Amino acid sequence: MWGSAFNAARIVALEWPPLWALAIRFAGVVPLLWLIWRWRRVPFAQGSDRWRLAVMGGFGMGGYLACAWVASAHVPSGLVALLAACSPLFVALGEAWRGQRLAPLGWLGLGLGWIGVATLGLLRSADGLEAAEAWGIGLTLCGAFLQAVGVLAYAPARARMDPWSANLGQTVVASVVLIALAGLIGGPLPRTASPMLIGGMLYASLVVGVAGYALFFLVIRRFGASNAAALQLMAPPVAALLGWSFMEERLAWGDLLGGAITLAGLLLMFRAR
Repeated sequence: MWGSAFNAARIVALEWPPLWALAIRFAGVVPLLWLIWRWRRVPFAQGSDRWRLAVMGGFGMGGYLACAWVASAHVPSGLVALLAACSPLFVALGEAWRGQRLAPLGWLGLGLGWIGVATLGLLRSADGLEAAEAWGIGLTLCGAFLQAVGVLAYAPARARMDPWSANLGQTVVASVVLIALAGLIGGPLPRTASPMLIGGMLYASLVVGVAGYALFFLVIRRFGASNAAALQLMAPPVAALLGWSFMEERLAWGDLLGGAITLAGLLLMFRAR
């Protein structure tokens, strides 16, 4: 689900203004999540957990996906997935800054992950990096950072929050953020939609937005923030394979080399925990 989300995002972003597409997607999912929450009769966030959930929704979902979807209009979905998978590197740095101990193998993986990102960027630059590509790469890394901010803010509340109520809360906040961003810098409202775009929107909304994020909160609850984020290392190969198979996307050899180094570093971080 996480890997194919980037392919669906690229299908939509190539036809619709990405911010408006995201705003419509989230606003359309809120009623469904509310019905699920009411049916399950689980408590909503209380006290300080509410602002933690708001940060997760505003930064970890709204800001992160805004960056990723806008970037998807400029770079292949496999590359967006790879750079978005750098979120665990930011999460690990944040946890270290807050005083949580990171094993030596984890520090090795963290360094290797950043070497992979640097390798990818340098080799892309050597091959001639277009302005749109550079913008997309930088925007995706910014989105990975925002997701890490949201995950770190939400992590202390994970044991107290039901995955479905958390999904509802963050989706409401993300909807408000994305509608505001779309109104300010999103361009004109979309007026036409192809069958391919409608399919991509439905997939991104229901499979990823409802089921995928419910699973993500469940993983955070059971395994912690860093391990949940590190599991995203499975997404780039899936997105790259689907992009190559169905969307005629091609990744340069430098992307593959940098990606392999980054994913190896993330795997070391995961094993260290």
